[in-house]
Amino acid sequence: MTPPGLVISAPASGTGKTTLTMGLLAAFRAQGLVVQPFKCGPDYIDPAFHTAASGRSSLNLDSWAMQPAQIAALIQAADGADLVLAEGSMGLFDGAAMRGEAGTGASADIAALAGWPVVLVLDISGQAQSAAAVALGFATLRKDVALAGVVLNRVASARHEGLARAGLEAAGIRVLGALPRRPSVALPERHLGLVQAEEQPRLAQILAEMADFVTEHIDLPALRAIAIRAQTADAVSLRNSPPPGGRVALARDAAFSFVYPHMLAEWRAAGAEILPFSPMADEAPDASADVCWLPGGYPELHAGQLATAARFRSGLRSFAETRPVHGECGGYMVMGECLVDAAGVEHEMVGLFKLATSFEKRRLHLGYRLVRLNTSIPGHDAGARLRGHEFHYATVLEQNDAPLAQLEDAAGNSVPETGSCRILDGGGRATGSFFHLIAEAG
Repeated sequence: MTPPGLVISAPASGTGKTTLTMGLLAAFRAQGLVVQPFKCGPDYIDPAFHTAASGRSSLNLDSWAMQPAQIAALIQAADGADLVLAEGSMGLFDGAAMRGEAGTGASADIAALAGWPVVLVLDISGQAQSAAAVALGFATLRKDVALAGVVLNRVASARHEGLARAGLEAAGIRVLGALPRRPSVALPERHLGLVQAEEQPRLAQILAEMADFVTEHIDLPALRAIAIRAQTADAVSLRNSPPPGGRVALARDAAFSFVYPHMLAEWRAAGAEILPFSPMADEAPDASADVCWLPGGYPELHAGQLATAARFRSGLRSFAETRPVHGECGGYMVMGECLVDAAGVEHEMVGLFKLATSFEKRRLHLGYRLVRLNTSIPGHDAGARLRGHEFHYATVLEQNDAPLAQLEDAAGNSVPETGSCRILDGGGRATGSFFHLIAEAG
């Protein structure tokens, strides 16, 4: 039986959800509690911080991409914990225009599916009693989503807090704590969000400071007491994603870090062995592997180092001659001929595709994607329908290989970026796209 849980959400992005979630995870852990973290929606970076703060792997729960049975199965990862904390994405009700497998991708869908109450983080900068109107709207918009209380953030003074509390209490909204303005607990950011957890040399100190900050200003016993056990769909009908191969060479370092833990867990559950290697350390894929998978990440920040990684580049080319290689987003770009960084410097890449990409003129590509494969990729046959997302700032300068797939966004509109497929002389297959796989479509 899974432990009681809560969803930490907010009216919008940038209000302090991640700071509160990390602080709560670290604070409860310091008290000796075992807390299972989750992240609502597609995100690679926040879960890594959750894992560092809690000591347990944080998993993504996505109502647009995942079927109810898969969400239920992932929630079972909380078995043995004392508490569940699921961090929302964007605003509580923000999601796609059209429904996917189990919802629109909104954090509210996960709260409703699991039955977890919501703790709403309110940034009350520039307002006081008016915060009650915001909270009351969130409390009443969906009858299947329960608002258990709010945490006030960026409180300017004791008087400011008192005014906001008075308005909320008059509206019948419970206040679980108030966080004063403290820029020192903020995490550094860059173009895809927070700087990755593994790149934070002071992470342990930051987590300790966040734990102290939250412990001082949040009613932790009250917050724990309002958590409710999940009531989810039956996970028995779940069909795990097939692994790309029996022995999977997986690129894994600061340039290739965007791979979902639930995917790796499902691959392993199906009997696959994961063989990590580091392109940044100039390592080639394991020669005993039968497939190579290059996830997304930040190759644009390390393009110079990757361009000089001769052993990696030649080893990947040799591997691809006889075996399949697949790249997602950053991995896809590295499989191309060149990558132009933000300064306009061109770097030679592996050359498996006739593909050139550039970050010199940034343009955001963001959103869910429904994919129908024109040809197979490792683990999925031609014609397969897959759900996932796209999140990058790269521009395609040249793309002269066969299109990998037909893509639509969550509103059903065609997406022009089709990915690439190429058959090599030795019979190997190179496939890739900007698409990040989350699950098979139902």
